[in-house]
Amino acid sequence: MQFGIFSVGDVTPDPTDGRVPTEAERIKAMVTIALKAEEAGLDVFATGEHHNPPFVPSSPTTMLGYIAARTERLILSTATTLITTNDPVKIAEDFAMLQHLADGRVDLMMGRGNTGPVYPWFGKDIRDGIPLAIENYHLLHRLWREDVVDWEGRFRTPLQSFTSTPRPLDGVPPFVWHGSIRSPEIAEQAAYYGDGFFANHIFWPKEHFQRLIALYRQRFEHYGHGSADQAIVGLGGQVFMRKNSQDAVREFRPYFDNAPVYGHGPSLEEFTAETPLTVGSPQQVIEKTLSFRDHFGDYQRQLFLMDHAGLPLKTVLEQIDMLGEEVVPVLRKEFEALRPAHVPATAPTHASRIASLANTGEVR
Repeated sequence: MQFGIFSVGDVTPDPTDGRVPTEAERIKAMVTIALKAEEAGLDVFATGEHHNPPFVPSSPTTMLGYIAARTERLILSTATTLITTNDPVKIAEDFAMLQHLADGRVDLMMGRGNTGPVYPWFGKDIRDGIPLAIENYHLLHRLWREDVVDWEGRFRTPLQSFTSTPRPLDGVPPFVWHGSIRSPEIAEQAAYYGDGFFANHIFWPKEHFQRLIALYRQRFEHYGHGSADQAIVGLGGQVFMRKNSQDAVREFRPYFDNAPVYGHGPSLEEFTAETPLTVGSPQQVIEKTLSFRDHFGDYQRQLFLMDHAGLPLKTVLEQIDMLGEEVVPVLRKEFEALRPAHVPATAPTHASRIASLANTGEVR
């Protein structure tokens, strides 16, 4: 199973002292977090994509290319890439280039985004969100698999005898996740292509995501990609740990109470009871994360949000150390012991997809 960190790159004041990092500090902090993730033995670092304050990661492939040059093992991903407002041609070329630079240590997560004003900034209409996601990904899927593409659709100019460059590394496109917090159409899309489905269930109760994941699994099997329990599922989560749970709650409370997304709403206690947010000891994090399997079945990737809401970089790095030393080794062992032999242990990697191509002539 793959474990990692994802960041949304928010620039948020520290509620304990009022300090606001500069954009440069926040960008460099995200790089430091990625390097710490590899040092701590984690598998994945993923960055969000945002084009509005108070967020900084507007160019994910730029950041991931820089991180690629400073890491050796880490899988570089996104959380998410905006399939609605980005041109599929540019996505195809940018991520193929990143594949070559990172020696294949690349995958990406497609998403529509959750900020309505972004659409007109890129000449799009939010009311076309679902049709844009479906049409744009259909084109992207072809651009990575066909050397010459003729194409005409609703939302961009036609292509005639077009070849995106560079071509995917070794002829194998990056593995794609489709991320969604609310749309069954996106679960259906992931299933149709045999791609992964990522449920970033950090804000809503588990029952909501159980329905989406169950739909994805059913349709994955319907389209002939394997049995429902072999579908490739990823989950988000958020944790804050200290040796003693009381210390964790006391330290994290001001950050929770003032967070730009969930602050000034339900209490910390209510939120941790109803969502995957875990604030407590490493053992409590282990127990709650293991419970995800009971809710969603065996899955292949778990990403944690750890640098949100103005937490100081020093604190985030301490959290990653605890995750790598005390939590993930136990989770790896426990999840593996529970997983049936026919269920994939991890999400597809570049190496595993090349092996699949050699064995079957097909790449999923």
